[in-house]
Amino acid sequence: MQNTMRSLSKHYYQLSEPLVNISFLAQVAARLYVAWVFFASGLTKLRDWDSTLLLFEYEYAVPLLSFKAAAYLATIGEILLPVLLVLGLGSRFAAAGLFVINIVAVISLEEIAPAALYLHYIWGILLLQVCIWGGGLLSIDRWTHRAHQGT
Repeated sequence: MQNTMRSLSKHYYQLSEPLVNISFLAQVAARLYVAWVFFASGLTKLRDWDSTLLLFEYEYAVPLLSFKAAAYLATIGEILLPVLLVLGLGSRFAAAGLFVINIVAVISLEEIAPAALYLHYIWGILLLQVCIWGGGLLSIDRWTHRAHQGT
């Protein structure tokens, strides 16, 4: 039994080791995907600002903020934070900010379609992984951290 476990363990690590070496690609893909979703949303808000204000006034029930403040904060956040996320500059900060925007978007809508809610879950999970593990190997955060350690 012990030999079988050793053999299985050996094969498992032989198969999974190459995946560890390319896991940074999954981190980059997650950052790019979520950044694009939120950036596109921010661009939509900018393209038709009057409609954005109407939506925030009558459709979205953002707690604790006036509709104008909520519209400005959401739009600014959806434009600036994805740029930071793509660059991997302040990755955890950018992901945390987008995570908050994501949660507020979900709780602000009285009715949300199940498919849309699942997408918000996926975005939240991807943003949490960036909050936990950072921007990864291909990020400015990583390069500045290495440069800082070298001095």
